[in-house]
Amino acid sequence: MSNKLKVTLIKSMNGRLQAHQQCVRGLGLRRIHQSCEVQDTPENRGMINKVAYLLKVEEVL
Repeated sequence: MSNKLKVTLIKSMNGRLQAHQQCVRGLGLRRIHQSCEVQDTPENRGMINKVAYLLKVEEVL
């Protein structure tokens, strides 16, 4: 299993809950279609699961 994930913001954060916006920012994303690689940790997985409806997630090989 890979230890990095490529996370891409595919939907806008406008009008979302403040906690969800903070999760997206915590993952290092600011703009739509911006991608970022994050470590595959339980903390990051939790943030990704919370805002999964806004993201596209891929494993980095």
